[in-house]
Amino acid sequence: MDDKETLLGIRRGIEKESLRALPGGGLALTPHPVALGSALTHPHITTDYSESQLELITGVHAGVDDALRELTEIHQAVYHALGDERLWVGSMPCGLPIDETIPIGRYGSSNVGRAKSIYRMGLGQRYGRRMQTISGIHYNWSLPGVGTDGYFGAIRNFRREGWLLLYLFGASPALCDSFVAGREHGLQRLSGRTLYLPHATSLRMGRLGYQSDAQSSIAVSYNCLQSYADSLQDALSRPYPAYEAIGVRTPGGDYNQLSTSLLQIENEFYSTIRAKRVIRPGERPLHALRERGVEYIEVRLMDLDPFEPVGIGADTMRVLDAFLLHCLKGASPEDTPEEIAANARNQHRVAARGREPGLMLEHWQGGERSLADWAAEILAACAAHADALDAAHGGRAYRAALERIGERLRRPELCPSARMLAVMAQDFDDSYVGFIRRQSDATRTALLALPYPDALQQRFAAEAAESLAAQARIEAADTLPFEEFRRFYVAPARMEI
Repeated sequence: MDDKETLLGIRRGIEKESLRALPGGGLALTPHPVALGSALTHPHITTDYSESQLELITGVHAGVDDALRELTEIHQAVYHALGDERLWVGSMPCGLPIDETIPIGRYGSSNVGRAKSIYRMGLGQRYGRRMQTISGIHYNWSLPGVGTDGYFGAIRNFRREGWLLLYLFGASPALCDSFVAGREHGLQRLSGRTLYLPHATSLRMGRLGYQSDAQSSIAVSYNCLQSYADSLQDALSRPYPAYEAIGVRTPGGDYNQLSTSLLQIENEFYSTIRAKRVIRPGERPLHALRERGVEYIEVRLMDLDPFEPVGIGADTMRVLDAFLLHCLKGASPEDTPEEIAANARNQHRVAARGREPGLMLEHWQGGERSLADWAAEILAACAAHADALDAAHGGRAYRAALERIGERLRRPELCPSARMLAVMAQDFDDSYVGFIRRQSDATRTALLALPYPDALQQRFAAEAAESLAAQARIEAADTLPFEEFRRFYVAPARMEI
């Protein structure tokens, strides 16, 4: 698996979420810019939960630099269409209005477009709209010759040791108090509107982030495709009393959610990593996995790095490559419910206290280990994979990246989470919004200053125009009443082979 041809066959792609923000640091409540095309059908520029939350999607790339180049070009197209708005470069949101006024994504009048909006309405009903305004980066990754069982082995190891990525790359140690208004949060007040935890790495991936008491009842096993698919199908089919109380529709006939199941659709399942397969038009993701197996894995715990112009840098991507090879090649015994619970506790511990000196974690083989010792052991194992990648690509970019990032273990002040708090204290009176607003302004200026050739501009204009035409074609082709479409859309039989 370490031969040159195989390693050169690694493919990666990036999905990056960012809120659109106003110059003063508040959420932009304007519709998705028409210059960016249709959020329903554009291949590279869409929205995530909110109409105000852009999602930028690269294609699949053989090279780290190629993926970053495309992500940068997509950012350029966006910034040239945003006017005075800017992309918020922090994972935790800017200043938020009251929950009900955060606009959910709109995708037109087609059945599939309405279903996407109603799904988001359901998320707001279930978890609150504020929680959905968190933004992050997803890193999609594959290696030739790896089958479904191999990917599930990598996923199990990732869930055991993925806390290391929160320590190294977490960049959400603080937040604006508008995010937790009216909620119990357990945070400390750093300054006027800023809350934090002194040793936090990623509040986004902690108890205030993508968490759900309902979802904690899902006993998902990653030991094989069948157990994974069966446990997810149960969650997608089983009515959940609290969601039954909400109902699919209001007495007036408006839709509250797509279904009353524990999960409305597969994407509602929160996980630090997912098994994925490209789906065919109209296909359920679970059906695609069952029929054709795992095609790639999606790493979902990466915060936006406010010190990187597009939220992620080449060093980070190279360390991710080496870490994922480590997860893939290491022995991966089957998981147990007890181990899965311990993994979750480790995740929350590192998210909230990762830079705390002497922090101890629960080891999946039993007992406790210090974060420092365990992390050093993982990084040492990743070094061999970095060397193999360098041998395949030529040069020493991978080993150099691992050494630079690894220094954060010895010097926690180099971690993005610590750097953020230090700069906030030095220049922004400990204000999270003040710091991210400045970083967002500087990022906007830097990206608008890059050359934007006519050919690139014309390509994005053509993609936007074609996406709008594609949405119109979908809307014109609809014949099924929406309620019939919804029942078909969520039917359990569509998840089976």
